Amino acid sequence: MPDIRKLFDTIYESAPFQKIQAADYLPLIENEIQEAKREIDLITSNTQSPTFKNTIEALEFSGKYLDRMISMFFNLNSAETNDEIQKLAQKISPMLSEFGNDIRLNQKLFQRVEAVYLQQKELDLNAEQTTLLENRYKSFARNGAALSEDKKNKLREIDKKLSSLSLKFGENVLAETNAFELHLTDEKDISGIPEGALEAAKNLAESKDKEGWVFDLNYPSLVPFLTYADNRELRKKMLLASGSKGFHNDELDNRETVLSITRLRFERANLLGYKTHAHYVLEERMAKTPGKVNDFLKELLEKAKPAAQKEFMQLQDFARERDGIEQLEKWDGAYYTEKLKQKLFDLDDEKLKPYFKLENVVLGVFTIAHQLYDLNFEEVHDVDTYHEDVKTYKVTDNSGNFTALFYADFFPRPGKRNGAWMTSYKPQCIKDGINDRPHISIVCNFTKPTKTKPSLLTFNEVTTLFHEFGHALHGMLANTTYPSLSGTSVYWDFVELPSQVLENWCYEKEALKLFARHYETGEDLPMEYVEKIRKSSSFMEGIQTLRQLSFGLLDMSWHGIDPTTIKDVKAHENKAFSATNLYPETPETCMSTAFSHIFQGGYSSGYYSYKWAEVLDADAFELFREKGIFNKEVAVSFKENILSRGGTEDPMILYKRFRGQEPKPDALLRRAGLLEKVS
Repeated sequence: MPDIRKLFDTIYESAPFQKIQAADYLPLIENEIQEAKREIDLITSNTQSPTFKNTIEALEFSGKYLDRMISMFFNLNSAETNDEIQKLAQKISPMLSEFGNDIRLNQKLFQRVEAVYLQQKELDLNAEQTTLLENRYKSFARNGAALSEDKKNKLREIDKKLSSLSLKFGENVLAETNAFELHLTDEKDISGIPEGALEAAKNLAESKDKEGWVFDLNYPSLVPFLTYADNRELRKKMLLASGSKGFHNDELDNRETVLSITRLRFERANLLGYKTHAHYVLEERMAKTPGKVNDFLKELLEKAKPAAQKEFMQLQDFARERDGIEQLEKWDGAYYTEKLKQKLFDLDDEKLKPYFKLENVVLGVFTIAHQLYDLNFEEVHDVDTYHEDVKTYKVTDNSGNFTALFYADFFPRPGKRNGAWMTSYKPQCIKDGINDRPHISIVCNFTKPTKTKPSLLTFNEVTTLFHEFGHALHGMLANTTYPSLSGTSVYWDFVELPSQVLENWCYEKEALKLFARHYETGEDLPMEYVEKIRKSSSFMEGIQTLRQLSFGLLDMSWHGIDPTTIKDVKAHENKAFSATNLYPETPETCMSTAFSHIFQGGYSSGYYSYKWAEVLDADAFELFREKGIFNKEVAVSFKENILSRGGTEDPMILYKRFRGQEPKPDALLRRAGLLEKVS
């Protein structure tokens, strides 16, 4: 087995992907678990009285290489997986769950942490140290440290099962995504589909030794098909295939997995003294309680639903007048929304795409980061990656100081799950006077370059890139002492603020002129298009808001109640969606069986946070709009009070320090045009 410390003897101590074979991960992680246990033993066997330094800080800085191996392995399982890695994940995940419980349920360790916690008032701790101490204490108190031995064993059993079930859920969704393809050979079936999407489909067909065109369920293929294909029956086929992942009564069916996960989460919460999983989760969120989340969702629903219903009627009337469609179905939504947008605003995503060459957009977001936060990006080629598509950048400040290492992985492939996300390979922290800088990655699924065209982004993909880069800035600009409080290690309903606020620059002339230029002619995006983008930014916002609220309500319906009586996943889902439905029900589809955010990712009882953070981001960006979107004073304040501070203090304290007040929903409603639509 390779020596892990030698493995990380790389430039910037970057992740040594090519030095580690898949089979190495299990023994390396097993070894680092044992090493971390030895570090814990040193803390618990210390004969000196517990202090902040010998207990809380010692615990905080333990397991360094274990954390790094975990981040590498699980990103591979999301971005470049295969059967071997998935099988390893089924072994490694329960092992890590068990190790986590070994720490949280370690009575000697808890007693030392508690001893420091109880003398907190006598200690001269700064805000960050206070937060770390409180977090450490709660990580024990909230996770079973005070339970009896039999209940601790039960908790271990539940956590082990949950880790395996979550992995299985994700594997099934990926397998379902990869299993479906729509193979077309008749030209009339591809009517309406843009040239770029057709070329990508032709390339995909060729890669499979097939004639014609192949469309799959990856977003760069699925979304253009649903948006532009004139053939309604084929749109229906694609929509139903996408919406029925994990819902086919076969070995990949996720219904029992969903029921098992929700029941185990509920049982775990009860074991720890909480009414439901949502009560447990939300205690450590800005929202605090399920009641507040439900009130928040219902308040937005009341404001958005009349607008959404009005928009839906407008869309229905348009489809009837244009094509004689008497009943708008789910597979019609994107198609007629795009057609109506073209009619009302003379704005077509296909007209915009030539102005959003991926490389230009990347350069644009780098330029914006430079103007706001004095960051500089230089592509480097001596950093190890897990796939040839991954690009790496050295990030420095204006004085040339190394700030971060940045990875970018933009294109879909069979071993990569759908969607977009940000991750970290190395956290920022300050130890022994050295500010150890972070290694940050964003992973997306954009249209690949073809033989004749570079990667050209839809405007939605542009905002996705800005969104993930906003998360990346939160990681890259971190400047805290402790790794567990660094970067995006914040309350889940606060973490989306930096990502969502950066999306606002996509709609501003001053920002667009930095990168939106035609990939062939070099012509800047015409100002009339910029105006149309701005005017259309709230187009069908009521429907979009209702859609997001429906996901939040579904999440809370699974986790804010006792789920043990739920027998039918689809029937439960229909009930949860009843207040937000606009389209007729499709019995063939089920959202829950592929809702990876809450059953595989970390958003259980937290999907509302996207809307919660929208309130924050709209309110925050109003200050940038008032002072200037590149105003240095506002940017420095956002950097110093939000981006660099991570989870060192309560997020509302940090936000008010930046904004001078608590956020108000009015800015979001104004931006979405909902105040006007319902008044």
